[in-house]
Order: sequence, then C-alpha cells, then structure tokens
Amino acid sequence: MRPLTLILPALGAPLLLAGCSVGPRYDRPVSTLAPAFHGEAALAGRHGSVPKGSAPTADLADWWRSFNDPLLTSLVERGLAQNLDLQQAAARVFQARAVLKNANAALLPSAQVSGQAGETYQSLQTPIGRIGSAFPGFQRSSETYEVDLGASWEIDLFGGRDAARDAARADWQASEAGAVAVRLSVAAQIADTYVTIRMLQARLDVARAQLDTQQRLVDLVALQYRKGVAAELQLRQAEGALAQVRSSIPALGNQLDMAMNALDVLIGAQPGSTRAELTAQAPIPAPPAVATAGGPAALLRRRPDIIAAERTLAASNARIGVAVAEYYPKFSLSGLVGSATTATGGLFTGGATQANGVMGLRWRLFDFGRVDAEIRAAKGRNTEALAAYRLAVLRASQDVEDAFSTLVQQEARAASLHDGEASLTRARDASMAAYKGGMVSLIEVLDADRRLLETSDGAIQARAAATRGAIASFRALGGGWNPPATPET
Repeated sequence: MRPLTLILPALGAPLLLAGCSVGPRYDRPVSTLAPAFHGEAALAGRHGSVPKGSAPTADLADWWRSFNDPLLTSLVERGLAQNLDLQQAAARVFQARAVLKNANAALLPSAQVSGQAGETYQSLQTPIGRIGSAFPGFQRSSETYEVDLGASWEIDLFGGRDAARDAARADWQASEAGAVAVRLSVAAQIADTYVTIRMLQARLDVARAQLDTQQRLVDLVALQYRKGVAAELQLRQAEGALAQVRSSIPALGNQLDMAMNALDVLIGAQPGSTRAELTAQAPIPAPPAVATAGGPAALLRRRPDIIAAERTLAASNARIGVAVAEYYPKFSLSGLVGSATTATGGLFTGGATQANGVMGLRWRLFDFGRVDAEIRAAKGRNTEALAAYRLAVLRASQDVEDAFSTLVQQEARAASLHDGEASLTRARDASMAAYKGGMVSLIEVLDADRRLLETSDGAIQARAAATRGAIASFRALGGGWNPPATPET
C-alpha cells in the first residue's frame, strides 16, 4: 500500500488545478452603425406610389409571396426543397456538427476493451527449439488468453481542449448561418431569374409587334414604289429598319432560353423541365412595399453572412487559447485491469489478474519557439477574421442602400418611360398618317418607330429592374428566414 499513498496525491494535484484556462476572453465586436439607412426616406416616399394591386409590406420570412404570383411562389419553394447548393450547405453543417461532437468527446475519458487468444507451436530446428528440447517436459505448443479493460484521460488542466471545443462550436454555428445565407441567395436568384424571364418575354412581344408594324410599312412603301410614287431609296430604308428589328428577336430568344435553363438548375431540375409552365404569358410582378425591418441595428442580427462572420471570429479567438495552452504541461491518467493466462480454465482466477496504472506528463519545454510561432499565427488569423467581420457589416449596409436606390430610381424611370411611350405612340401614328398624306418623308416615320421601340423596351427593362430591386432589398435585409430571438453564443 505504500506506493499508492505516494501516487494518489500526485494524481490528485492536477485535478485540483483543473478548470484553469488560458487565452484571451472573447467579446463580441461592437459595430457603430447609423440610426437609419440613407435611402430610408426615399423608400418610405414610394409607398404611396406602389403599383395598384401590389401586396402590402412583405413579411421578410417568406417575402416571395408578397409578389402575388403563384408560379413565382411555387418555383421558390421548389428550389428551397431541391436546390443542390443548399444540399451541399446542409452537408457542411452536418460535418461541422460531427467535429463538435468529437471535440466534446475529447474532454471525456476514453475506455476500450481488448482481448486476444493465441496458440504457438515451436519449431525444433531453431536455436530455441534445440535448446528447449534438451529439457525434460519441453512443450512444443503453448496457448495464451488475455482480456483487458483499459481507460485513459488527458486532463484539460489549462483549457486547451475546452478552447478547441469552443472553436468547434463556433465553426458549427458559422456553418449553420452559412447554410441560411445560401438559402437566402437561392430564393433571391430564383425570383430574380423568374423576373428576367418575364421581362424577356415582354421585350419579345414588343419586338414582334414592332416587326409587324415595320412589315406593314415595308409593304406600303413597296406598293408606292411599284406605282412610281416612292423612290427605291425609301424602300431600301424601310427594309433595313425591318431587318434590324427582326435581328433583335433571335438575340432575345437566346437570352430567354438561357434564363429558363438557369432557373431549372436553380430548382434542381433538368434544363427544360419548367418550360411548359413558363411559356404562358404573365406580366412582370409588381414590387411590393418594402420595410426597413428594424433599421441598421437589426441588420446585425438578421443577416446570416454577418452572423457567420462573427462566429468565425469567435472560433479564431478560441484557437488562440488552443495555441497558448501548448506552453503548459499536459497530464494524463491511464489504467488497465484484466486477466491473462495460458489456460482458459484459469482466465478469471486470482492468479491471472493483472493491473496497471500510469500518470503521464508531456511538456513542450524546449519547443517554445514553435509555440510562439503558432500563437502569432493564431492571433494573425483572429485579426483577419475581425477585419472580415467588419467588412461584412459594411458590405451588408452597402447592399441595402444599393437595393433601395435601385428600387426607387428604377420605379421613377419606369414611370417616366411609360409616359414617354404613350406620347411616342401618338407621334408615330401621326407621322404615319402624315407620310401617307405626303406631308413628311419616310425618315420621320422610321425615326418615330425607332424611338417608340427603344422607349417601350426601356420601360419594360425599368419595370423589371424595379422588381429586381425589391428582391435585392429583401435579400439585403436578410429576408427568407426567422432569426433566433437571442444571438447564438
């Protein structure tokens, strides 16, 4: 018993010191943001001019429903269920969770059961065999049996493994926030692509209508040319304008095909899968009213990319503690209890019992140069993560301001172009009537047609840009999920 009285106090000393930790304490960074967005006043001003029939202020959690377009809603929800980028993000969360479980397990003792049974048959031709055969009772064959229960525990005396666990937890939380960010991005991309498809379809309708108008003009000039009333120059000018309008249709058709294919991939389907659903004409969805969702302060709690950046910063801070813990010794306890015998009948008898206990010490006492380098590297990564977090906050604010500006300015542009379109339609009709009466030349008619086509096409693009600005606003505000009531720690 004498040796035990000396060993037990030595084993207990590390346990009494357990709970000490090293490394810097983590405090969430404080970001100074403006009390309101710069574009908030302009955004509030547009609410009175929201297009008729649009939805009220959208619920950020499922903002796509506020466009009152059942097909858009269906496509977004299909994409959230089937998108392959989302499946990859979910797999990354699963991996990070497994790493966290491993880090938790590293703090606990480990145990294992081992057993073996062996039989040896000795050769008589080896030196051992020749020597052994000279003794009476020499046995060429022998058997061994052994069963052991072993346990070991590295005591986290200075908190290195605890810090590693904290880092793994923060990484897991960052991966969850990253998955939410992918979800928001997928929903916004699907909605944006859908609006692009409706825009291209509307532009094709305008181009085809203009093609019909130009064709009637060519037919009129050709008739006048055959009667000797119009010069050949006028006919060729009309034919050139017709060819120019006709050439725009294949280009728009190609863009439409590509947008439809991109939409199919976004919802995790083969290109062409939704072509039948999208062929039916539908107007460009009107942008709903957009609220600021609590202003810049709420942005820090709602934007998943900001949450992910903050959790990555926390993980890098914890890894400084992991590196600092290498300055200090590591203590471990291990033990084994088992039975070993040469006969199965005596395996669990008192004479076969064996036991072993070890207290281990590992200390990088002469390796402090490398430890210093590891700490400096960890601190450098922490500084980098802090800068990345601050940049994420700034870019999030920029995204919101850019989206608000796009929504407001493109709506104003669309309204102006709509008024111009009505005026130019009347001007084109008047020039055509004047041309038929011989009061103006064909140049005036062609110029009126060109300006009307450009204005109509621009009005469609402006309406689509305003709707895409609303989509960008929802995405920039972190719409598409319900954040936790309190920040994760």
